[in-house]
Amino acid sequence: MTSAGTTVLTLPAAPDAATAVFGDRFDVAASYAALLAGPGVERGLIGPRETPRLWERHVLNCAGIAELLAPDETVLDLGSGAGLPGLVLAIRRADLQVVLVEPLLRRATFLTEAVEALGLTNVDVRRARGEELAGKVEVDVVTARAVAPLARLAGWSLPLLRPGGRLLALKGEQAEAELAAAQPALKKLGAVAAEVVDVGVAEQLTAARVVVVERGAGRAPGRPAGRGRR
Repeated sequence: MTSAGTTVLTLPAAPDAATAVFGDRFDVAASYAALLAGPGVERGLIGPRETPRLWERHVLNCAGIAELLAPDETVLDLGSGAGLPGLVLAIRRADLQVVLVEPLLRRATFLTEAVEALGLTNVDVRRARGEELAGKVEVDVVTARAVAPLARLAGWSLPLLRPGGRLLALKGEQAEAELAAAQPALKKLGAVAAEVVDVGVAEQLTAARVVVVERGAGRAPGRPAGRGRR
């Protein structure tokens, strides 16, 4: 993924927590981290100042979301960017089917090349906007990280979920305040439950705050009637 003569930033050694978190998938996770530190930085997907804390702030921070996913679920990572959290989840959980949705060409190209380089068979990359997929896909879970404020994100995400499906939005310290502000919009969008959940553990560097929004059984706004799951 790098051209001859390209400078690749040095990736710090993986913390011990990475081995514990990824187990026999650690080598794949390490290869992904190296891609982020190299082509990811070169193509502007990750800032160069993020490289020293890439494992803690990005890879491991996303890994904790996996504990909210049931076996064999289909996950759509909206606005996937550099693959955070979608590729991390696909690496940690080979049982998942993961769709990486990214509208920008350079990011979608990076994702496609990364999936091939990492040998991941449980990942599909789609260059599209979330709103373009309403009525065309129906998944168990939508994930997102640093994509949009919660109300707007839910408007894009809920039409992509099966009835009872969940949006898992990785948020920071303002998760509760953002959820409170979005409650009226979530109700209009057909959400039947929403809460902030703490995932991961500090010792493994996977602690994170996730807003979980559950879609109701009715037809979500923006989803044309009569379309089945695909």
